[in-house]
Amino acid sequence: MIREFEKLTSAEIELLHKAPVLVSILIAGADGKIDNKEINRAISLTEAKQKRTRSSLLAFYTEVGTDFEDKIRIVIQSLPPKADKRTAAISEMLIQLESIFKKLNSQFAKEFYNSLREIATEIAESSGGVLGMKTIGNEEALLVNLPMIKDPATF
Repeated sequence: MIREFEKLTSAEIELLHKAPVLVSILIAGADGKIDNKEINRAISLTEAKQKRTRSSLLAFYTEVGTDFEDKIRIVIQSLPPKADKRTAAISEMLIQLESIFKKLNSQFAKEFYNSLREIATEIAESSGGVLGMKTIGNEEALLVNLPMIKDPATF
């Protein structure tokens, strides 16, 4: 178990493990369709984070990265197919991270939050906006800063 998670319940740990998957789906599906380019970007991001991330998150991403593609596909199937309902369901889950962040070491919580925002930005840029090149579409732009998750640096 990751040392920072010792004070957490199993449900809280599960939500932390699920958070990168949820953020990936949230941003990938913001425009109403989740395309393979976005899923593949989420998978490659998780693989990259296993190799080059802040040392405190390395063990976390090593755990989360195992079978990431399967995890993301399973979670997609468990969520509503319509974008607005899916976004609402994911947002409700991600809102719960605030209470978990308050239980974690503050530095770890900040790094975790920033890592989720990095994932959101990278996925938003992966399918592109108008020209498809490192631009963020309008739908993704509303969610890319993860407004439903309170920045742990503020508490």
